[in-house]
Amino acid sequence: MTTAADIRHDWTREEVQALFDLPFMDLMFRAQELHRRYQKPNTVQLSTLLSIKTGACPEDCAYCPQSVRFETGLKKEPLMEVRAVVEAAREAKANGATRFCMGAAWRSPKDRDLDKVEAMVREVKELGMETCVTLGMLKPHQAQRLAGAGLDYYNHNLDTSPEFYGKIISTRTYEDRLDTLANVRAAGVKVCSGGIVGMGEQTADRAELLRQLATMDVHPESVPINDLVQVDGTPLAIGKQEPVQGLDFVRVIAVARVLMPKSSVRLSAGRQAMSDETQAMCFMAGANSIFYGDKLLTTENPQNAKDRALIAKLGMQIEGKVTTEVAVGNAEDCHRHGGAACEHHQHHEHGHEHAAAV
Repeated sequence: MTTAADIRHDWTREEVQALFDLPFMDLMFRAQELHRRYQKPNTVQLSTLLSIKTGACPEDCAYCPQSVRFETGLKKEPLMEVRAVVEAAREAKANGATRFCMGAAWRSPKDRDLDKVEAMVREVKELGMETCVTLGMLKPHQAQRLAGAGLDYYNHNLDTSPEFYGKIISTRTYEDRLDTLANVRAAGVKVCSGGIVGMGEQTADRAELLRQLATMDVHPESVPINDLVQVDGTPLAIGKQEPVQGLDFVRVIAVARVLMPKSSVRLSAGRQAMSDETQAMCFMAGANSIFYGDKLLTTENPQNAKDRALIAKLGMQIEGKVTTEVAVGNAEDCHRHGGAACEHHQHHEHGHEHAAAV
């Protein structure tokens, strides 16, 4: 049953920090209670993320291997042909995905690029899948064009708190990101926006990232939470940051669920380093979507068979399937490419987005 007290847009910094400070079990209980009230318990949506244009991004996002400023060994690839994207979507659907996210490594798309992207959106929708794209910053008329093509979600992550943001990115402002989200919302497209943890931020930054999302006039319908994938050649390469502890990551998922009970909370980039137990706690904390396939744009992701085996072990049901047994099938028969996370850093849920994660 929905109550007005559950759905709020006036969270204070102190209130959100207090959630992070709760005893772990108390936070988990509160998150699970809200999750069961507003979401389908024991159900997970499978999403697949495809990099439709890879590398050569002019931005300097410190976590992103697709930046032209970093030597990461990533092979640059031009915008894919529509037919190839549709084939990838068809394969993703055959493997159980109901949401298909397309990420392009642009600062912002040129109008001429949108012709092909619109065709991708229309044809993927004809397969009966939810569509999401992450293309960088959008102008109002570009958001309207994507809406006209029938786009379901646009991913543009805030990444972190306004205070920590300048330590990660200098080539676009926090306001630029908020402006893009406002343009998407005004066009009638659902918003997918979250962030990345593990970049050297403090708990207060994680709290403020979630507060920024939870105080929007309309909560993002989709909130990808990405665990930093450390990529050699980037400023946040392996060894330059302490990995986030599993319980700390679970807390972020749980607080996101408490703040935004009706939103899909997406467990995005970084799952390849997570144990089954950590992922299970993320589901308990309120995550109800995962990116499914061999890659999240340009970084590795757990393989399909492993994901299906975990879902079966937990007795969960895949969204769009009648029963867990039908959904899981034979865990030895599977396979495919997805932050964390949609956005051209996912590698972090999206675009080259860490990922992310859409």
